[in-house]
Amino acid sequence: MSTYSVIPSPKVSDTVVEPYNATLSVHQLVENADQCFALDNEALYDICFRTLKLTTPTYGDLNHLIDAAVCGTTCCLRFPGQLNCYLRKLAVNMVPFPRLHSFMIGYTPLTCLGSQQYRAITVPELTQQCFGAKNMMCAAGPRCGRYLTCAVLFRGRMSSKEVDEKMLNVVNKTSSYFVE
Repeated sequence: MSTYSVIPSPKVSDTVVEPYNATLSVHQLVENADQCFALDNEALYDICFRTLKLTTPTYGDLNHLIDAAVCGTTCCLRFPGQLNCYLRKLAVNMVPFPRLHSFMIGYTPLTCLGSQQYRAITVPELTQQCFGAKNMMCAAGPRCGRYLTCAVLFRGRMSSKEVDEKMLNVVNKTSSYFVE
């Protein structure tokens, strides 16, 4: 079973029981889910406010980011292609121990609506942004810990060779952030 769990934040909602319910549900996620993709309302709010330049983000704006993240992580299931895989195959490769199955989602490109049409995104820029703290949909600082594993899913027209080269560069430059 794969879940997308939205973690509450006081920046978004002041409902008293949200953190309590989230705390109670963590045990069930650890015990019963095979993969848990963590989406943090605080990180989503910060993305809307800082990166997308929305002065007062609404639930619709936060839901749009969640939609993009879910769509991006499940696109390999919905479209045929040489890199098509199943979530089960992803879990086998990414979960080293059964209880360590929580994933942080980094989504890129994140640009303001007004500047999207004027911006050409390159593979080096995409690979650099996907590991940036500003693009993580969970408020945990990726540079404060270590990555156990990593999967990057690219969509669109780009050279597989260029993607492989740039990902190898990222792994070599940031090897201190990965567990060996």
